[in-house]
Amino acid sequence: MSARVDDYPRTQAEFEKRFATEEACRAYLAHLRWSQGFRCPKCGATKAWSVGALRQCVTCGRQTSVTAGTIFQDTRTPLTTWFRAMWWVTGTKTGTSALGLQRVLGLGSYQTAWAWLHKLRRAMVRPGRDRLAGYVEVDESLVGGLGGPHGRSTAKKALIVVAAEEVGHGIGRIRMRRIPDGSADSLLGFVQEAIAPGTEIHTDGWHGYDRLTANGYRHRVTYLRGHHELASELLPRVHRVISLLKRWLLGTHQGAVTQPHLDYYLDEFTFRFNRRTSRHRGKLFFRLAEQAVAVEAVPYRRLVQHVRPRRRPHHKGLGSP
Repeated sequence: MSARVDDYPRTQAEFEKRFATEEACRAYLAHLRWSQGFRCPKCGATKAWSVGALRQCVTCGRQTSVTAGTIFQDTRTPLTTWFRAMWWVTGTKTGTSALGLQRVLGLGSYQTAWAWLHKLRRAMVRPGRDRLAGYVEVDESLVGGLGGPHGRSTAKKALIVVAAEEVGHGIGRIRMRRIPDGSADSLLGFVQEAIAPGTEIHTDGWHGYDRLTANGYRHRVTYLRGHHELASELLPRVHRVISLLKRWLLGTHQGAVTQPHLDYYLDEFTFRFNRRTSRHRGKLFFRLAEQAVAVEAVPYRRLVQHVRPRRRPHHKGLGSP
């Protein structure tokens, strides 16, 4: 039986009452992780005994913790504190900085708060999430400090590509990613990962998009004819998203985002934007907790290596955007 999508606290009081103990937090994670029933990671059997905080497979005897193989693996901090972190991160409209999280939770060090936020950001990308479809605007933008040369490539700023679904006059779901350059290989790789074949994609006349039609997309081109300032008018949705992103990076994070880690901040912004119409903060908390037990453990040394594997295009899956 799948986890109910309405199984989350609606208020701060409900949250504090429901997740006051370590046992309650573990039970909730177990409900999310094994929503289809327990399955032993060693032999695949579906029956297990409860042995304290562990599940012991009836068939092979393998003992499994609900946190093993998740972002909570090997944590020495109580799950009640992790839950408070997830509630705080999803409850604040614009998110929080590592310093802000450290202060709210009383964490021992800034390094711990920074690592927690980056682990949670990795959980903000749902494995197998749906690709964008219908009508989608795509464009690139430079993100970084002030100054630097103009153009589609610079050593002082990061180049990102953004896709935004057209929903009437409004914006549907978005996807974004840092790219090394504006070449056809970089742009097509992003499009294939983020947008379903058959979608109509609206871009400017940059030659990096020339291969879209040959790869199964309908391509609508608007030539700016040298007037790049018109891009915000001709591709209004994607440029609205870019404007909000830059404001968020400068406001919440005060521009203190390094290029190697930018992708994970883009993931957080995407997670928030795509759920901006949620009526309850608890729904975002539910989605983050659900995905936190679906992604692999990330040791600290990997968090600081600045390495991000390229995701493969995913087929349609279940769950949130």
